[in-house]
Amino acid sequence: MKRSDAIAEAAITLLAERGMRGLTHRAVDEVAGLPPGSTSNLARTRAALLELTLSRLTELEEAVFQTAALPSLPERPDLGGQMALLLYAQLQDRRRTLARYELALEATRRPELRTIYDKAGRLFRDPVVPLLAAAGSRDPVRHARQLVAFGEGIMFDAIVGAGAEPTLDELSTMMREFLGGLLPR
Repeated sequence: MKRSDAIAEAAITLLAERGMRGLTHRAVDEVAGLPPGSTSNLARTRAALLELTLSRLTELEEAVFQTAALPSLPERPDLGGQMALLLYAQLQDRRRTLARYELALEATRRPELRTIYDKAGRLFRDPVVPLLAAAGSRDPVRHARQLVAFGEGIMFDAIVGAGAEPTLDELSTMMREFLGGLLPR
């Protein structure tokens, strides 16, 4: 593993375990098992460390997205089942999801981080647009936003809410019901 990846992975762990306040250059060095000053050498400022961490987190989540692989057009996929698989895969690593929530809140206060966060969001939302269009959506861009927001709500409830983590079958049912309200029969 590259040193930058090890540093970002340690930062992700710290964000999940200790929150934004627990993320320091020194703590990252300790968690990553690196000599003191290693993180500062790579990411001089807190902003640089946050950017490195969000970039790595995006890579990791993109890998999950690729593994769960949305079907390609022109076949009519079981979009609800595929979305459920993506959510289920995302929920398997609470650490990643908690870190993303921490970074999302920080992105509301840091424009440079917001730019990275918004770009990452498009990586996950944009591929769904043509699938929704193929499934008959009258407004696939708006519906893609709604679908992502619905999925985020499910994940938030499962990770930090009062709800229990849903099973794959429960996620499939929820997604199919949600999409049933968006798409023509």
